[in-house]
Amino acid sequence: MKNVAMPLIFLLAVGAGVIILQIFLSRKENKWAGLILPLISFLISLTVVTGLLLFTSVTVTESRTVMENGEVMEQAVPQPPTQQTADAGALILTGTYIFLLYNIPTAALLAAYAAGRGKLKRRRALEKMSVQDLH
Repeated sequence: MKNVAMPLIFLLAVGAGVIILQIFLSRKENKWAGLILPLISFLISLTVVTGLLLFTSVTVTESRTVMENGEVMEQAVPQPPTQQTADAGALILTGTYIFLLYNIPTAALLAAYAAGRGKLKRRRALEKMSVQDLH
C-alpha cells in the first residue's frame, strides 16, 4: 500500500501547488502573468495531439487493377510494419478526444484565473468607491 500511496500523494501535492501558483499569478497586477500556466498547458495538449497525428498513419487498403493480359496497373504500397495504422475517422475522433482530455487542466487553470481576476476587480472597485466617498 505504501508504494501506491506515495506517488499519489506527490501527484496531488504538485497539482495543489500548481493551482495555488495559478491563483497567486492571477491576482498580480499584470494580467498576463496569470495566463502563463494555462498557455503552457494548452501547448502541451497541442504537442500531444500533433505527436499522435504525426506518428500514426492512416490505413491504406491494398487495391489492384489487373488488365486482361494479366498486367497490374495499380497497386497500393503497404504500410511499414513499425508504424501504427488507424482509420482516418478513428484518428480524428481519437485526436479530438485526446485534445479535450489534455485541456481539462487548461480549463481548470483558466477558471482559477477568472476567479482570481474577479476578486482583484472587486477589490479595485471597493478601493475606488472608498476614495470617492472620502471626497
